Amino acid sequence: MKDVAARAGVGLKTVSRVVNEEPGVTQDTERRVREAIEELGFRRNDSARVLRKGRTATVGLVLEDLADPFYGPLNRAVEEVARAHGALLINGSSAEDPDRERELALALCARRVDGLVVIPAGDDHRYLEPEMRAGVATVFVDRPAGRIDADVVLSDSFGGARDGVAHLIAHGHRRIGFVGDQPHIHTAQERLRGYRAAMADAGLPVPAGLVALGPTDPRTVTEAARAMLAGTQPVTALFAGNNRVTVTLVRVLAGLDRAVALVGFDDFELADLLRPGVTVVAQDPAALGRVATDRLFRRLAGTRLPVERIELPTRLVPRGSGELPPAA
Repeated sequence: MKDVAARAGVGLKTVSRVVNEEPGVTQDTERRVREAIEELGFRRNDSARVLRKGRTATVGLVLEDLADPFYGPLNRAVEEVARAHGALLINGSSAEDPDRERELALALCARRVDGLVVIPAGDDHRYLEPEMRAGVATVFVDRPAGRIDADVVLSDSFGGARDGVAHLIAHGHRRIGFVGDQPHIHTAQERLRGYRAAMADAGLPVPAGLVALGPTDPRTVTEAARAMLAGTQPVTALFAGNNRVTVTLVRVLAGLDRAVALVGFDDFELADLLRPGVTVVAQDPAALGRVATDRLFRRLAGTRLPVERIELPTRLVPRGSGELPPAA
């Protein structure tokens, strides 16, 4: 910094103001300082800033799976909000493993991130209490924290699933199968609850054979769907608990010689280009990430906020597959 000041013919404080984008510097002086910075290849010493301000200008994001298309827009939104606040984002995947989630979150805290945005894999987050007391702002997304009070930003999984199943019922379906994620996952529970509520509202029974919860790998989902589609009373419609399930069900139904209606929770790429297009209950993952990270930075700014559960609405997007009538 001394070399920059000497080259530009200004004091150290003036260089500091330019580097930190503070007011009080004329345009001509700023130009000379920036030219000196460029010529000398000066880079700001962030380690010194950490020691001086007690902040690292970094936030951590713990996702379930970076390869899942749902998390791409969410990740991008978190990154954009962090960047707008001059912060760098560090992220990683828990692979739906509570131990890995804990390991990753604590590793980020050990690197002194200022805040965390967490899509939880586990149901006990008391391990984060010491970090939160130490000032690490923490917001949970998509699923609530377990056994601690913390901000959470969710989609309306219950209401969205209820609307999607009610849509199938309105088009004449009475035997509707539900294929969802692992039963311990909050979103899977809420979407199943919405399915059951819609069926109950219509006075329709839900025998055990109409519900399948578990791993969402293609083989497991295919087996569950085929069981529902077989027998003397097969389902005439299916409701998918997430985008991974929906994609597999599209493949299963493509091999049938009869039409079976389908509504999926979560939109996915090219869903509108299939024939028929896939009717979905759409979330807004970018809004989830944006709202959560805005709240994170409000806490980091010292705003006194009560712990809050923020629930964002979903919307039904009819495209054809959910409007097919029951096969005669």
